[in-house]
Formats: sequence, structure tokens, C-alpha cells
Amino acid sequence: MGEIRFEDLDASISVRREGRYWVLTCRQTVPTTVKELFPFFADAYNLESITPGYLRFEVLTPKPILMEAGTLIDYRLRVRGVPIRWKTEIAVWDPPRRFVDQQLQGPYERWHHTHRFEPTPEGGTLCTDRVEYRPIGGPLASIANALFVQRDVIGIFKHRTVKIAERFGVSARANEAVGAT
Repeated sequence: MGEIRFEDLDASISVRREGRYWVLTCRQTVPTTVKELFPFFADAYNLESITPGYLRFEVLTPKPILMEAGTLIDYRLRVRGVPIRWKTEIAVWDPPRRFVDQQLQGPYERWHHTHRFEPTPEGGTLCTDRVEYRPIGGPLASIANALFVQRDVIGIFKHRTVKIAERFGVSARANEAVGAT
């Protein structure tokens, strides 16, 4: 198979404004069952492998992390070179269908991320990420989002989508696009 590019995957990303917040929706079809895929996402340490290297993303909470509603996870990363501490809480834990993490401390005024996993008729999984976010900055949040935040968030999810495809495979449609036999 050739190099995997986001544009060739059975995936999509959109961002729209809803009131005070922006909502990013990322959908990806993965040719792996929910039962096989969910455990990867249930391990917070796997975020390191699907996050772009330039963010220098690192999970600080010691292993093992028991995932359940109320679990707190600490991270360290760099956003445009600036060191950031990020703390999230698992607000909803409903394996293997969905979970929700929300930022308690970090670079956003709001970050509320819902992960959904639905079986497809072909035996794969439709992964849907819905992120409701608002950059810090009060009245300047719209400007920050337009100048760089939205582009950065889309780039992070495109990278993540490609890394998931590299690890778990690509749908039949994506196989045709990347020239697999």
C-alpha cells in the first residue's frame, strides 16, 4: 500500500459555530470491530502515538490509569512552542460505545470531546469525534480561532485519523484510493 493521506481515507472533518462555541466533527470508518478498537482508545497513553510529534504530547498520570467516569488525567504538551499543562476528566464512560473527556485546565475556555464507536454493516467501526471548544481569550477568541486555533485543531485530527488508519487499516474505499491490491 502507498502512503496514507487523509484525503484518501473514508473520513471527514468539519467545523461549525454553535453559539459561543465551535464544534469539530471528525468521522472515520475503520475496518476493525468496536470490540477490537475500543481498548486502544481506552488507554490514555495511546494518545501519545496518534498526536503530532511537534506538540511533544506526554501523559503525566502514572500507569495504569483506571478509566471510568470521574478519572482525572494530566498531560504536558507544547502549543506553538509554549509549554502547557492539560488536565481532563472522563465525564462519561460507556464502553464500548462512547466516552467523553472534558478539559478542567488547559489552553481552552471549553474543550468537551465525545468519542463514539458504532459498528458498520461491513464489520468495521464508525469512529465519530465531536469536540465542542472555545479558545481562551474572551472577546478575542473568535480572532484566535480564525487565525490559528481552528486550523491547528483540524490538523491534529487529520494526523490522528491517518495514524489510526496506519495502525488499524483502511476501509475498502480508502484501499482503492491509496492503490492497494
